[in-house]
Amino acid sequence: MDLLQLKYFQTVARHEHMTHAAEELSIAQPSLSKMIARLEEELGVQLFERRGRQIRLNDFGKIFLKQVERSFFELEEGKRQIQDMLDQEHGHVAVSTVNVTLLAKILSEFCTQHPHISFRLYQHTNRTMIDQLERGEIDLCLTSPRINHPGIGWLSLITEEICLYVPKTHRLGTRTSIDLSEVANEPFVGVKSGYGLRDITDYYCQEAGFTPKIVFEGNEPGVIQGLVLAGLGLGFAAGMSRESLSSQANPRLQILRIDKPICRRTIGLAWLESRYRSKAVSCFRQFMIDYFANHQLADPTE
Repeated sequence: MDLLQLKYFQTVARHEHMTHAAEELSIAQPSLSKMIARLEEELGVQLFERRGRQIRLNDFGKIFLKQVERSFFELEEGKRQIQDMLDQEHGHVAVSTVNVTLLAKILSEFCTQHPHISFRLYQHTNRTMIDQLERGEIDLCLTSPRINHPGIGWLSLITEEICLYVPKTHRLGTRTSIDLSEVANEPFVGVKSGYGLRDITDYYCQEAGFTPKIVFEGNEPGVIQGLVLAGLGLGFAAGMSRESLSSQANPRLQILRIDKPICRRTIGLAWLESRYRSKAVSCFRQFMIDYFANHQLADPTE
């Protein structure tokens, strides 16, 4: 049993499809199948259930995969610690968030001060971010609502107001505030289910007595803003992501405060408690804590 075998097994287990795994690994499918068969022979058990071309991890496979991923995690941690000892100024940080735009200004300021630290960014749902943390693929994630999961640390950074925004030509375009129940019959555009803002606003709509009629789902704030401007639906925005919607930034949009229910979300920073935190990660983590502590949001209705 060697690391290459384990890497091949891990890839097959993730895809549960031999052809797709072979394509990712850039090897012939028969060679991959033989490699997995030799591994199973060495272990003395089958790791997959095979039904024609379909394969699924069985109970033995699930147990073995957990230990294989743990082994790769520990090896990667050792590599990171050695690199951290060798390089005091350079470093690498992997960050996941539900909204990359939220990080743009923070990263711009940080990279000006620390030009030798590089980043790998992901945009995912909370569930995917938890998986990324546990697999050791990311160092930190910026998320809302709070992640309550064993082994994952979480620190609240900021609590911000959630508002609605509409085109100035909308029937509500001259208002400055509303009760959420007033838009029960309106169409909405927003991010996909599973993303923090969508889940929170769905909850507030339910609290206001209705289920929002979502006519478009997407991940890009600019696209969603454009659809709102086109009159296709109302949009929710919160805090930092709301700054680009202010009357000064976009005079064609009107921000509406929600008087009832009170709509807020808390953004926090999450990390895997057992993961080694490099100097670069520690530096960026503290920078984000300080940034949010000092960041004051402008009144969105001004």
